[in-house]
Formats: sequence, C-alpha cells, structure tokens
Amino acid sequence: MTVVGIRCDAGPRTGVGHLVRCVALAEELVARGVGVRFLADLGGVEWAEAQLTQRGLPWNPAPFDPVGLVAAAERLRLDALVVDSYTLPSQHTVAVRKTGRPVLAIVDGEFRGQTADIYVDQNLDAHIEVPGALGLAGLDYALLRGSVRQLRPLSAPVHSATRTPKVVAFFGGTDAYHAAPQVAALLARTGVPFEATIVGATEELRRELSAITPSAGQRFEIIAPTDDLPKLLAEADLAVSASGTSTWELLCLGLPSALVWVVDNQILGYDRTIARGYAAGIGQLGHLSDDSLTTLRELLTDADLRTSLAAKAWAAVDGRGVERVADALLGLERMRAAL
Repeated sequence: MTVVGIRCDAGPRTGVGHLVRCVALAEELVARGVGVRFLADLGGVEWAEAQLTQRGLPWNPAPFDPVGLVAAAERLRLDALVVDSYTLPSQHTVAVRKTGRPVLAIVDGEFRGQTADIYVDQNLDAHIEVPGALGLAGLDYALLRGSVRQLRPLSAPVHSATRTPKVVAFFGGTDAYHAAPQVAALLARTGVPFEATIVGATEELRRELSAITPSAGQRFEIIAPTDDLPKLLAEADLAVSASGTSTWELLCLGLPSALVWVVDNQILGYDRTIARGYAAGIGQLGHLSDDSLTTLRELLTDADLRTSLAAKAWAAVDGRGVERVADALLGLERMRAAL
C-alpha cells in the first residue's frame, strides 16, 4: 500500500483552514486505497482533532525538527509527504526530499521557503512557475471535503423573492478575531427580515451573540461549530463568512456570499473574488461601514442579485480539485517507485 504523510497545522490563532483542505485531500487518497498518516500540530482545538478521529485518520504530534520528521517518515513507512503550514522551517522539506520521498506543498501565494516536487495553490488567479517542479494553480485545484462536494447542485440555484432569506454566518473553527458578533450586529441593523444561523466558535462568542437583539421579522439561532455546516449552507440563501479557504466551498455550492477580510493574507483573495463577481464584499473586520450595511441589505432583499451571484459562483469551482491533486501526487509517487 502507498502511504502518504500529511504535515499540517491548526490552532486558536491560525485557524483550521490548513487542516480542512488536508482532510479533503486525505479523503480522496483513502478512497483510492492509499494509507494516510497525519503529523499535525492541532493547537488543542477539539473540533480539529474530531475531524481526524471521526474519519478514522490516524495522527501523531508534529515532529520538532527535520531529523524527527525524517525519522517519522521512516517509522511510518511514508512514500510521500504533503506539507501545509505557514510556520514549518524550510529545512524540514529539504530533509525529506533528500530521502527520495516526493513532497507536495500546499501554499497560498508565498512558498515560505518550502521546497517541493509539486506545489498546489488553490487560490483564484494563482500562478506557479518553478523549474523542475509541477505547479497546480487556481480554482481547478481547490481542495474540498466530500461533505461539500456531495451537496453541489446540478445547476446554479435560482432564488425566490417570496420567502424569508435564510442566512448562515460562520468564521472558521476558532473565530479568533470575534467576527461573528460584529457581523450579527450588522445583520440586525439592516432592519429587513431574515432567519440567520450564526456559528459561535466558543462559549464566550455564543454569549456575545445571544446579547444581540434582532429587529422585527429577524431571527437568530446561535450554534456551536458543527459538522452539519455544509448541509446548513446548502439550504441557505446567503452566507456571510471570512475570505479564507471556505470561500471555495461556498462557490462550489453556488451559494451567494458576503465576504469580510479578517487578516492581511486574505486581502488578495478577497479583492480577486469580488472583482470577478463571484461574491459580494462587505469590507474589513473592525471597519464595517454604512456601505457594508447597504450591501447586506441589498443581498437580503434582491433575489435577482443573489441568483446572479449564485450562477457565477457555481461555475467557478467544479469540486474536482482533490481528484486532480491526488492524480498528480500518486502519478509522481508511482514514477519515483518505478525508477
């Protein structure tokens, strides 16, 4: 059996985006009969740990240094390694490649010193050109979980003005910057009817959300992080979320979305997504303005606008990125084994 190791990070401040897209790739590899072993620093985030245990994906603590990573690769009999980390020193991938094992690095624009045989940048309009390496760039390589892909509609949804819009607002598994209360307050200020499910990542956030008073005709349901989120999104008329890795899941579902950028590394993806008309933008967290309010109000009241966004979003991401990335990784591994 081919065995692939995945070295990735998650945490209260770093979020869970790296883990989620690695889980998506792991699902595809396992479905093809490949063994997967995670070497992960999950930062004590219970939801992150549950994503692995629920899927039966074994994981070990991340090794501290290159020697430890190579030793783990030997012990676990890894044939290849996937790396998805903003903090991993470049010496780790150098050491693994010296053993003859191919490395696939999942990146977001910057390589951050990582060296690899395959680079994957799933971001909109990404471009990779590295001599001697394979570059897989753009939304065709978006790594989406099976729970999202199986809910992708056969065609772009058409929205109706006859029902109260259902809204889902979520900001990752940790919401380290307390986005949910700010967005919920903005939704309440629109003054138009809606039914909103707001994900509060922690008890503290859920208390803050419960203190927000909706206007007439509005209803808030405050929930903890849930594995049913893809199903909630598939049934929604509008999503409000940070402009991160979850954006590509929203596009795949054809779900009209209002995006906010929370940290600086989200700005480029935010700007590109809005410029293409794949989603609407409500600005920077902490600086939500009257224009942000106007945009949300228009999205809630204009079914034709939501239908237009849905069509562009649905056409942008076909959900087959994990298949293409797995093909590339396993093709390279087979070629190395044959030498």
